[in-house]
Amino acid sequence: MRILTGIQPSGVPHLGNYFGAMRQVCALQDKGESFLFIADYHALTTSTDANELRNNVLNLALDFISCGVDLEKTFFFRQSDIPEVCELSWLLSNVTPVGFLERAHSYKDKLAKGFDANCGLFTYPILMASDILLYQANLVPVGKDQKQHLEITRDIAIKFNNAYGEDLLTIPECLIPEDVAIVPGIDGQKMSKSYGNTIPIFGKEKEIKKKVMSIVTDSKGLEDKKDPDICNVFALYKLFANEEEIQQMRENYMGGNYGYGHAKLALFEKMWTTFEPMRKRRAELEADIGYVKKILDENGKKARQEANEFLAKIRKAVGLR
Repeated sequence: MRILTGIQPSGVPHLGNYFGAMRQVCALQDKGESFLFIADYHALTTSTDANELRNNVLNLALDFISCGVDLEKTFFFRQSDIPEVCELSWLLSNVTPVGFLERAHSYKDKLAKGFDANCGLFTYPILMASDILLYQANLVPVGKDQKQHLEITRDIAIKFNNAYGEDLLTIPECLIPEDVAIVPGIDGQKMSKSYGNTIPIFGKEKEIKKKVMSIVTDSKGLEDKKDPDICNVFALYKLFANEEEIQQMRENYMGGNYGYGHAKLALFEKMWTTFEPMRKRRAELEADIGYVKKILDENGKKARQEANEFLAKIRKAVGLR
C-alpha cells in the first residue's frame, strides 16, 4: 500500500496541520510505503512573494522532520522538483468536467474570503489529483475539508481510465480520522491560515500563550456552569489530554467556579509540554540545514525518475508517443 500526503508551505504550521496531516503521516509510516511532499506549486495560487515561499518550504521541511517524520521510512520531497506533475495535470484536465471545479467548496470559500479568482485556484483540484495519481497512491490522509477534492480525484481517475484504459490510474481512498477531522481555530471556525485564526506548533512561548488566551468563548463568568461540548477551548484540550484529564476538565466546566482563563492555561500547558521534544529536534536541524536540503534534493531526483517512468505509460495511452 502506498500512502501519500502533501501540505502547502504557506507559513508556520499550526495545530490543524499537525492533527490533520502531520501526526497522521508519522502514524502511518509503518503501514505502507509513505510519500510526503511539500506542495509549493499549490502555494502559488495565493502567494506572490518568492523569498517568502522559499523560506516557507525550508521551514516546513524542518517542521515535518521535527514532528516525527522518519526519513528511513518516508519519501520526503518538494512538489516542484517533479514538473511532470504539471504535465499530468494538463492531461487530466482534458477529461475533467468544468462542473467538478465549479462545485468545489474550497474555491467558493476562498472567493468569499476575498481571494482573487485566478485560474490556478479554480483548477487546484486537478493539480491535487495529479499529485496523487502520478505516484499511484492507494491511501491519502486528508482533513475533512479536503474530502471533496479527494472525491474529485477519484472521479477524474475513473473518467480517465474509462477513456484510455481501466488499469492506468490507481483509484485512491481517503483517510479522515473523525475525532480530529476539524480542528477549531481561535474564532471557532476551522483552523486555517486563510482565516488568520491559527495556533502555531512552533514559536516563542509568550506568543503562543497569547494566541491560546485569545480563543473565543461565551460570556459566562467564573462561577457559572459551562457546557464543554460547545467550547472551543475544551475541543482543543481533548486533542492533547488523556481520558482521565478530559473527564476532569469536563467536571470542572459543569461544576462552576472554573473560568475559561483556567481552561486556557491548562490547554497551553498541555500544548507546550507535548511539543517540547519537537522544539528541541527542530533546533538541532536548524544547526545542520544542509542536511535537510540534501534530503529534499536527493528524494526529488528519485521521485522524478519514478514519475517519468509512470508518465511514459500515460503519454503512450493518450497518443503522445
